[in-house]
Amino acid sequence: MNVHAIIMAGGGGTRFWPRSRARRPKQFLALTRSLLQQACDRLGGVIPPGQTWVITAGAQAELVREQLPELSADQLVAEPLGRDTAACIALGAALVSRADPEAIMVVTPADHVIEPAALFQSTLHAAVQLAQEHPRALITLGIPPTFPATGYGYIHRGPALPSRNGIEAFRLLAFKEKPALPDAERYLHGGEHFWNSGIFIWKASAILAELQRLRPELAATAARIAAAWSTPRQAEVFEAEYAPLARISIDHAVMEHCQEALVLRAPFTWDDLGSWPALTRHQPQDAAGNTVLDTQHLGLDTRQCIIVGDGSDQLIATAGLSDLLIVRDGGAVLVADQRDEAAIKRLVELLKAKGLERFL
Repeated sequence: MNVHAIIMAGGGGTRFWPRSRARRPKQFLALTRSLLQQACDRLGGVIPPGQTWVITAGAQAELVREQLPELSADQLVAEPLGRDTAACIALGAALVSRADPEAIMVVTPADHVIEPAALFQSTLHAAVQLAQEHPRALITLGIPPTFPATGYGYIHRGPALPSRNGIEAFRLLAFKEKPALPDAERYLHGGEHFWNSGIFIWKASAILAELQRLRPELAATAARIAAAWSTPRQAEVFEAEYAPLARISIDHAVMEHCQEALVLRAPFTWDDLGSWPALTRHQPQDAAGNTVLDTQHLGLDTRQCIIVGDGSDQLIATAGLSDLLIVRDGGAVLVADQRDEAAIKRLVELLKAKGLERFL
């Protein structure tokens, strides 16, 4: 039985604006290797060469080709427009099933930080074994919470199953959307909840069956696109069929309503780089608690700020500031309260409404 991987790399990364832009979102940004390249590297010990697929936005396809030159043309799927993770996964499953009806799929976002890779790979091996033993189950990886995060979804675990390769496994009782702080604190201390990693493992036939049961129009659309793949009508059918699809996440479309779901406790460290404050968990701070990246900084009475430039030959000088986010990228400068992550997403929507898309 072959294992295939789908890397979902089409997100816009709006909460990382202005460094993350429509044609260069956060998964393509690099500290050493980009988040997309790291995601592909991690899968290398589990997924055979030639069986990793990347689904991305059409505007980002050339960036994928530049960063992953080993990827064949058949393994790069460029969406004509974004339709969220349910459509992305349905299409990936239909294409994988067309190539290999008995395949097991690993689905992972492109913008996570996971360490060490060896523990991630051993967890995937355990998940693949679980998928072979439970061929109708949808399997995800749960992250033990370390703080009461209100920006993550949660998984309520149920009865334990036998461990696989030392990795704990459980029945999955329910998905919980991003909670209010009191609920997040209860989940943290109760010991029965994980963060929802957004990483899935299942047989392609299992997710297609659940899509057919719960979202038959989506399953049918994915099947029609897959049937036209590698034919002269591929682009025409893809664009015509994909555009009318509803935008919905795989959690809302399937996972919250599926008949059998399992969760493995992730033994690795994980971070979803969802917004600028996540940098403080991966970059050093100066004596005043400031996180400074890609710029020279001169600070007077400046504390707990995130300061990002677009070149080390530049200087950003600050005075009398605390808890601010200051980002310079090309022709855009952002100054915001770093504690209000949602404001940046609203700001991006305002830029669109004001006709300022050239800055996105």
